Amino acid sequence: MSSSKALFKAFKESNIQLAGHGKRNVKVLKEAFHQVDGDLESDIYGSGKIIEDFQNKMAAFLGKESAVFFPSGTMAQQIALRIWCDRKNVKKVAYHPLCHLEIHEADGLKELHHIETVLLADKTRVITLEDVMNMEENIACLLLELPQREIGGQLPDFETLVEISKYCREKRIQLHLDGARLLEILPYYQKSAAEVCGLFDSVYISVYKGIGGIAGAVLAGDNDFTQESMVWKQRYGGNLISLYPYIISADTYFDQRVDKMDQYYRDAKDLANRFNSCHAVTTIPAVPVSNMFHVHFDASKEEMEHILKEIMETSNVGISGYVRETSDHSCNFEVSLGDQYESITEDQLNSVFDMLNERMKKIKN
Repeated sequence: MSSSKALFKAFKESNIQLAGHGKRNVKVLKEAFHQVDGDLESDIYGSGKIIEDFQNKMAAFLGKESAVFFPSGTMAQQIALRIWCDRKNVKKVAYHPLCHLEIHEADGLKELHHIETVLLADKTRVITLEDVMNMEENIACLLLELPQREIGGQLPDFETLVEISKYCREKRIQLHLDGARLLEILPYYQKSAAEVCGLFDSVYISVYKGIGGIAGAVLAGDNDFTQESMVWKQRYGGNLISLYPYIISADTYFDQRVDKMDQYYRDAKDLANRFNSCHAVTTIPAVPVSNMFHVHFDASKEEMEHILKEIMETSNVGISGYVRETSDHSCNFEVSLGDQYESITEDQLNSVFDMLNERMKKIKN
C-alpha cells in the first residue's frame, strides 16, 4: 500500500477527526429526514411549498429579493456570470487567479459561454481596491470569493469590501459574491449575512460545506436576476423533477449550524495555535479569519504521510487524509472546523500535538 493510501486509511479509521461535522455517509440524510412528515409533498420542477419556502428563507437571510436553489455551485456561478455578461453585452469577467471557476471547473465558463477572464492580484494574496481600480479591461462583472479558499481562507477587511462595492457601482460593474463559505466569515466581520450581501449584486452560497447538507447551492439577487437564472437552470439540466433530498438536508443542517459558526471560528483559532506551537509547522493565515486554514509542514510529503499516519493510529484522532506536495521539502493540507472538534478532549488534543511536535523535531531537511 502506498504511503498516501495508508494515510487516507488511517484517517478514515480514526474514531474522531479534528475537522468537519463527521463522516459523510447515508446517516447524514437519514438524520435530516428523521422528523419529516412522510406525507409532505415533494417539489416538482422547481415549484412547490418545500422548495419555495426554503428559497424564501434563504433570500430573507441573505437580504435579497429572491433566491433559487441549484444542484451545484458550479452551475449557479457560471449562470450568474453569464447573465451579467449578457446584460452588459461584454463577454469578460474578473476574479482571483485561484478562483474556483479558473482551476476546478474544466474551463466551463470559457468553453460553454465563451467568456474571457481577467485575473486580478497575485495568487498569494486577496484582491485589493487598487487591483480593481487598475484594471484596464472593460468587464461585465467582478467576482470576489470570501474567504479565498486556495490561500488558506484569507479575507480582505470589511472596509475594503465597501470601497470595492462603491467603485463597482460607480463604474457600473456588477459585483458577484462567491460566498460558498459565507456563514463561516460572519463571526470575523461581525456582520450579518444581509450586511455583507448588500454590497453585492448577486450571491452564491453552498449548502453542504459549513452547513453540512448533502449537496446544492443557493443563488440570490433581485427578482429579474433570479427569474433569468431559473431559465438557465433549465437549460443546464438542473431543474430536476425533484430536489427535496438536497433541500430538506440543507434546511435541517442550516437550522442546526447557522448559530454555531462563531464556535467553529473560535475552535479554528485554537487549533491553528496548536499547530503553530509545533516545530516546523505553520498555518496560513497564522490566525484564522474563518473556520478554515491551511497547515504547512517543513518536511517532504512522504515524511509527513508517515508521521501523520503513525500519530493517527496511536491516538485514534484523525488529522488529515492527505497532504499536498508544495516542494521537495514541504507540503500542506486544509482544515475546516465543524462539530467534531468540540468532541475531542483536552487530553487527546495535548497528546496529538505533543507527538506531532516531537516527531517534527527529528526531521532533517
